[in-house]
Amino acid sequence: LVFDVHTPVAAVKTTLGHDLRVPAEHLVARLGGVMLSNAQTLADCGLAAGSVGVAIDVEIDPSQVGGEYKMPPTIEVTVYDEVGEPTGRILVDVESDLDRKLYLGGYRHKRTGAVYHHAGAQTLFERRSKWDGRAERFTRETQTVDTRTRSLQTVREGGTQMARRDLYIDDSRDKVVVPRPYFSAKQLADLKLQKTLVLQCHWRGYCARKLAWELREAAARKAEDAARADDERAAEEEEKHSAEIQRRMHPRSTEDFEILYNELENWRAHETRRIEEAGLPERERLEALAQLLHKETKLLQTIDRLKIGATKENRERRIARMLELMSEPKKWEMSDGETAQVHTPFSTRAKELQELYSGLNLPMLTVDERLDVLLHVKWTVKEFDCLLTREVVDLIDREADLLNRGRSEKSLEGLRRRISNLFLQFIETPEFNPEAARFQKVPRDLSTRPSVRPVTDSMIRLGKTGEARAVPWRRGVARRGSAMRALLAGSA
Repeated sequence: LVFDVHTPVAAVKTTLGHDLRVPAEHLVARLGGVMLSNAQTLADCGLAAGSVGVAIDVEIDPSQVGGEYKMPPTIEVTVYDEVGEPTGRILVDVESDLDRKLYLGGYRHKRTGAVYHHAGAQTLFERRSKWDGRAERFTRETQTVDTRTRSLQTVREGGTQMARRDLYIDDSRDKVVVPRPYFSAKQLADLKLQKTLVLQCHWRGYCARKLAWELREAAARKAEDAARADDERAAEEEEKHSAEIQRRMHPRSTEDFEILYNELENWRAHETRRIEEAGLPERERLEALAQLLHKETKLLQTIDRLKIGATKENRERRIARMLELMSEPKKWEMSDGETAQVHTPFSTRAKELQELYSGLNLPMLTVDERLDVLLHVKWTVKEFDCLLTREVVDLIDREADLLNRGRSEKSLEGLRRRISNLFLQFIETPEFNPEAARFQKVPRDLSTRPSVRPVTDSMIRLGKTGEARAVPWRRGVARRGSAMRALLAGSA
C-alpha cells in the first residue's frame, strides 16, 4: 500500500481494517517494535518521503477482542470464474458456533486452491414433522371404550336370602370365617431363606456322600487293580519258572540245549574246584575226578538222547505244518471286502497226499487197515514212473508180504520209517505235488534229480522250452482220497 508521509496512523489502520475485514479499533501498529498511536503521522514516526519497502507490523489487539479472534457477523466473499477473474461479491451471514466443526467433506478449486465446504456435511439437518405447529386433536374412537353386552344363563343357580320371622333357613352347614394373622413380605422372605438353607443342607450332604462313594469306589478299584497286577505278576513268574523247568526237562530248541550245556559246564567246574580245594590225597582225588567224569558222561548222554527226541519231534511238527500249509484253500478278497476260501485242484491234491501221509504214520492199526493204507499209497505213486515211485512200490509190496507172513510190528519199524520218508520225498516234489513248489528255497531242474526223473516219456510232457511238466493225475485219486478220509476218521 502507498501512503503519504502526513497520513495519520489511524487512517492507515482504517485502510488495513477495510482490506482485512477487521474493525480498525482492533488493530495495533508497530514500527521497529514500538507501538504507534493513532494521532501520530507517518512523518512523526521517522518515515521520510520516498521511503520504499517500509514494514509496519499490524496485529489484532487482544484487549479489544477479549483475548481471541471473533468472526464478524457478515463477511463479503469474492466469486471468481473459471479463468480466475472476479465476477462479483456476495455478503454471507456468519452463524458463530462455540464447538469446532469437523471437516466432513467439500470441494477444492484446482486452479485457485480455494476449499469449499460441503453444506450438507457441515450443517445439521432437522426433519420437521407434518404435525408441527398444529393444535392437538383427539377423535372419539381413541377416547371411548368399546363395550358389548351379553346375557348368560349359569348351570347352577344361586341366590342370597336373609333371615326373617316368616322364613326358616337351615344354618347347620354354615361356616364362620375368621381372618388369619397377616403374613408379611418379610416373613415370606425369611421362610424362603429357611427352606433354601434346608435344601442346601440336603444337596450338600448328597454331594458329599456322592464324593465319598466315588472315593471309596476309586480306592476299591485301585486295590483290585493292584491285587490283579500282583496275581498276574505272580502267575507270570510262575509260568516263567515252569517254562524254565520245562526247557531243562524237555528241551526243544537250540537255546534250550545251550542252557543245559552251560549249566553242565558250570556244575563240572564247581565240582572240580571243590575236589581240588578239599585237600584229599592223590588217590582219593583221582577217584573223585573219575566219578565226576562218569557223571558228566551220563549227563551228556542224557542230553544227547533229549536232543535226538527233540529233533524228531521238531521234524514231525515241521512236516505237519508244511503239509497243512500246502492243503490250505486259497483266500481271495471279494469286491465287497469279504474274503472267500477257494479250493483249487492243487490244494485238493495236497490235501489228499496229507491224509495218505497221516495214514502211513498212524499207530495201532489192524493188518487189514494197514494193507488198505498201503494199497492207496501204492495206487497214488504208481501214477508216475520213476526210480522214487518204483522204490516206494517195492517197499510197500515187501511190507505187505511181511504182514501176510505174520511178522511183528517192531520188526517192521525200519521198513515203515523208510516208506514214510520216501513218500514224504514224493510229496515234496513239485512234479508230483504242485503246491510243494512254494516251499522250495532253490528251484531244482528235473535233470539234476535222477530219482524223480521219469523212466519212460509216456508219463511226462515236455514244453517248448524243454521244461518237464507233470501229467495230470487220474480221476480215481479223488475216489481213493475219500476212502482214505473215511479210514482215518474210523481210526481216530
